[in-house]
Amino acid sequence: MKVRCEYCNNYIDDSEEKCPSCGSPNKDFKRVSNEVPKTIEELEKWYKDHNLPPYETTRFFIGIDYKEPKAFGIYKDENTGKFIVYKNKDTGERKIRYEGKDEKYAVNELYMKLKEEIINQKELNNNKNSSSRRNKNIFAIIIGSMIASTVIPFLITALVLIFTVNSPSRGYYNINGQEYYYVHGNWYVYDNDWIYTSKPDYEGDIGEYYDGYNYDNDNSYTDITTSDVYDESWESSSSSSSDDDWDSDSSWDSSDSWDSGGTDWSSDW
Repeated sequence: MKVRCEYCNNYIDDSEEKCPSCGSPNKDFKRVSNEVPKTIEELEKWYKDHNLPPYETTRFFIGIDYKEPKAFGIYKDENTGKFIVYKNKDTGERKIRYEGKDEKYAVNELYMKLKEEIINQKELNNNKNSSSRRNKNIFAIIIGSMIASTVIPFLITALVLIFTVNSPSRGYYNINGQEYYYVHGNWYVYDNDWIYTSKPDYEGDIGEYYDGYNYDNDNSYTDITTSDVYDESWESSSSSSSDDDWDSDSSWDSSDSWDSGGTDWSSDW
């Protein structure tokens, strides 16, 4: 979370011990451990250290055997001594990801899923913010056009801007029965494997064709991250292979909203 340095008034992360601009101590400093959690207790602490919303908001229940639909969780069964990692689907059906006595392995399964969901939520927020900014700019330009232009130039400007807003988000799409994937301005189509393609033809809002950000094991096509076209640089803007790098920007910003409605609750994991 961003805080203001009381000495130079620049905004800095609350995970920075000193202000990078003036070198003064950060009175709001929160030490964030870069250690990968190995126990349920450590995962609970990691969750709190990263300023994440309550469990009821994120739908990640750590140390809790939560029974309601739409939930990820981990807990220890005191009767068997086993650690259970689970997902409750939107139907209420429970899918067990792991059940065994290896706490480190169990914790890592939920930890990796939680990191994936944080990245997903941050991207959703970025898309919302970008869309909001575009809409504000459109409104301002349209008003300006109405004042400064005749009706025909105004209509041309409005139509161009409306089509500009209809831009895709990263993820899987089903367009006219064909599977596509969009990332960083590029389209890929599934034809026994993923291959690069030109922009597909579609009518209306591209969002109507959106299958989701995450891969669903029930789909007839393969996960694009396992194909030859997959480029690790796709993840560079939102994640890192290093936990140290990832943690440098992983604290949740309270100004963002967590929408678990964007999570794929129909898949097994």
